[in-house]
Amino acid sequence: MKVNISSNREIVSSKALSPLFIPKKFLIWIGIPLIFVFFLLPIYRLVAISFKSDGAFSLSNYTTILQDPTTWSVIQNTLLVVIGSTAISVILGVSLAWLVAYTDLRAKKLMQIFIILPFVIPSYISTLAWTQFFGASGLFQKMVSFLPFTVPSINLYSLTGIIFVLGLSHYPLVYLMSLSVLRKIPRELEQASRVSGASRWKTFLKVTIPLSLPGIASGGFLAFLANLDNFGIPAFLGIPANISVLSTYIYQQVVGFGPSAFAKAATLSVILGVIALLGTFIQWVLLRKSKRIETTTEDKQPRYILGKKKIWIEALLWCFFLLTGIVPLISMAMTSLLTAYGLDFTLKNISFENYQFVLDTSPKAKEAFFNSLTLASITTAIGIVIGTAFAYYRIRKPNQLNKWTEISIGLPYALPGTVMALSMIFAWMEPIPGWNPGIYGSIMILFIAYITRFLILQVRGSITAVMQVDISMEEAAQVSGSNGWAKWRKILIPLLLPGVLSGAFLVFLTALTELTVSSLLWSSNSETIGVVIFSYEQAGYSTYSTAFSSLIVGLIILGFVVLYGLEAIWNRKVGKAS
Repeated sequence: MKVNISSNREIVSSKALSPLFIPKKFLIWIGIPLIFVFFLLPIYRLVAISFKSDGAFSLSNYTTILQDPTTWSVIQNTLLVVIGSTAISVILGVSLAWLVAYTDLRAKKLMQIFIILPFVIPSYISTLAWTQFFGASGLFQKMVSFLPFTVPSINLYSLTGIIFVLGLSHYPLVYLMSLSVLRKIPRELEQASRVSGASRWKTFLKVTIPLSLPGIASGGFLAFLANLDNFGIPAFLGIPANISVLSTYIYQQVVGFGPSAFAKAATLSVILGVIALLGTFIQWVLLRKSKRIETTTEDKQPRYILGKKKIWIEALLWCFFLLTGIVPLISMAMTSLLTAYGLDFTLKNISFENYQFVLDTSPKAKEAFFNSLTLASITTAIGIVIGTAFAYYRIRKPNQLNKWTEISIGLPYALPGTVMALSMIFAWMEPIPGWNPGIYGSIMILFIAYITRFLILQVRGSITAVMQVDISMEEAAQVSGSNGWAKWRKILIPLLLPGVLSGAFLVFLTALTELTVSSLLWSSNSETIGVVIFSYEQAGYSTYSTAFSSLIVGLIILGFVVLYGLEAIWNRKVGKAS
């Protein structure tokens, strides 16, 4: 007698779902309207406003903006910045991924911490660190003053400076996506190329790069979107130098409050979205032409022995990590201790007054920290519940509805932050024409925007966690009578918790230090950490902005230490229990 195992598994899985979660029909009738209202309607409103003039359909907004020479200058700046910074990210990310994946470098785990550091630290804080490092009285000038020749000062308040800082901030995305793909390339293919007479360089170009293209293209696309979306770096470095890219130009249009400010901003946002879609198309072309010949497991054994060159390559890498990850942060911390900006770092000029101002004297800083902490905590809590529940359904009961729901949830995060923030304004200023519930102009719109934008991060993290749990464990629980909450409490939660918490920590950290969306949606008494640091810097209070930033960096590092500690304790506990 032949038994249909896959059919039985589906039945067991379906039964296992029903005791804990709401019935499927109820979820569809409630979930689909909520997905439309929170994730799709804002984007529709944004696009619709860009095509309206005097209440009727019109292309006048586009003709007016596209006939303005300033628009083309801004678009040119945007393309230069995004292409240049993405090129830097790809070159650095792929190079480091190849060295870590293929060579016998030592202390690779420690290196990975330094590689991820520029991405973990909020980009506007990294920008502050770099500006303090290269400043007239910064650490860079003190270091080069010992040289026998003159080194010209470096001006970060330029297109080159914006490209440089963006490229360094987002190369970890390319590294992370490329590393796993490189390790999965069968070494036999590369060995066959070498045996047939190809040099190492030719093997790299003809075999390694084509096979690793899916990871490189995915990482490059993420870096492209991150560079296009970024507001903090172009705002901190570009606005003082009168250099605008689309993200900062949209911000300037909205805060200008002109008679057609929102219509112009909506039109510019659609143009920015089109550039993002263009990047998506290029990624699709690259992936379509790529070859997917991979093993299922990662080969972590070195393929190239560096020999005598190893010590020099390691020294060069550690110098790079120190200069890009540690020294700028030290320079920023030094500035935060000065009684006035521009003074030499001597004992008589050192004081903790700036930290006292941020922690005690300034009500704005304390309120901003409380607001960001509240927003991040609630966003994370909602994300854990809704994101994990959806991820479970997405993996255990895959269908077209779940697939399109995931795409809809991910759309607000894929769009540039300024575009998404503007769509929130149009959606919640008057959700129903003629009715203003007071959401816009209050902290409530930030709650809605954060949950809408960052929910996908928890969904993706939870999906990864669910995929690592074999369904046979749930089937065993079902057969033994453990249903509903008992199954989750005794089996699923212990197994899913590390992965879910990793996603939750990413959501919390991203929401805590968010600036792009908040810069357009904040109002009186709802300032966030990013907004206050940005306002300090714009007003010329660099010692206050660096002090606040140094505190946030310290909290981020402490959070990572606590997270790794809890994960290690939990793994030991689960290991002993099993």
